[in-house]
Amino acid sequence: MAGKVTELDVKNFDKFVREDKVVVDFYAEWCGPCKMMAPVLEETAGELRGKAKFGKVDVDENSELAQRFQVMSIPTLIFFRDGKQVDQITGLLNKEELVKKVGEIK
Repeated sequence: MAGKVTELDVKNFDKFVREDKVVVDFYAEWCGPCKMMAPVLEETAGELRGKAKFGKVDVDENSELAQRFQVMSIPTLIFFRDGKQVDQITGLLNKEELVKKVGEIK
């Protein structure tokens, strides 16, 4: 089931992360590890529907957001709670690790 991860840009980013637990994946189309992370995000987003929101930011299309959050390597996952950044991880996570990290968001 696709479409559980919302494509974000400068226009909708702040509103999207404003409320609830949110996970944002900073990625690029050409990035191999990012392509490996995408299905993990989709599956986890479906499993945690109603408990957390999932979004993704293409760093090539939205370099200002990447700069704002000092994303130097991809994939980078940034975790938000009610609009505030609470954690950041660079690199691949499996589904179990991602579910655990989302559960740790306070």
